[in-house]
Amino acid sequence: MCDHCGCSIVENHDHHEHSHDHGHEHSHAREIDVQRSILSRNERLAERNRGIFMAHKMAAINVMSSPGSGKTALLERTLQEAGARFRVGVVVGDLATENDARRIQAHGVPAIQISTGTACHLDAHMVHHALEKLDLDALDILFIENVGNLVCPASFDLGEQARVVLMSVTEGEDKPLKYPVMFHTASVVIINKIDLADAVGFRREAALSNIRRIAPRAQVIGLSARTGEGMAGWLDWLVQHVERPFSQVE
Repeated sequence: MCDHCGCSIVENHDHHEHSHDHGHEHSHAREIDVQRSILSRNERLAERNRGIFMAHKMAAINVMSSPGSGKTALLERTLQEAGARFRVGVVVGDLATENDARRIQAHGVPAIQISTGTACHLDAHMVHHALEKLDLDALDILFIENVGNLVCPASFDLGEQARVVLMSVTEGEDKPLKYPVMFHTASVVIINKIDLADAVGFRREAALSNIRRIAPRAQVIGLSARTGEGMAGWLDWLVQHVERPFSQVE
């Protein structure tokens, strides 16, 4: 469990589980209280970020996945195919290195790297400080590439208007069932690396059924960030959510 987040909060935990150890029960209760306090503070800061995004009429999109699903590759392909249409900025979260930020910057786009150290997610405070390094008046879209993790980032509102969750065909069809909180919060679920689907025996209908079970309201888009196959569906969604009135962005 990450020491910095509320990923282990259980809303309806059973006190009887700890009745054998009175001291442990109190310790567990303090831990829950601290985690709830952390999330409550984050929510307040997320509202501040949301106000900034609204004031600048900028769409903020939180991009999340497990490590290696292709978040950075998706952003690179997006910049190649739609970078001239929108003014884009990127905030990149990783435990260490600035490799992904450099990849984005190579496309002529401002990218701010957040190195989280031991924290397994971005939070609203980190994002707020990154915003101070960007010219927000010069942006239509801010992509926030979260730390590769399907647990902790789901608990932290960053002030975004939409959440995009990637899963790749190499991860298996049951990813949404294993990580329901993450997928349930998604505005869009992207199935990436579809060019490898046949090679790895990916069962598309099973994956779609699992996604619909956990995230019935999410739009599902299959694509390959490497080859560009299916990118039209993603770009259509992006255009709709940036060009329609800001108050309708979800």
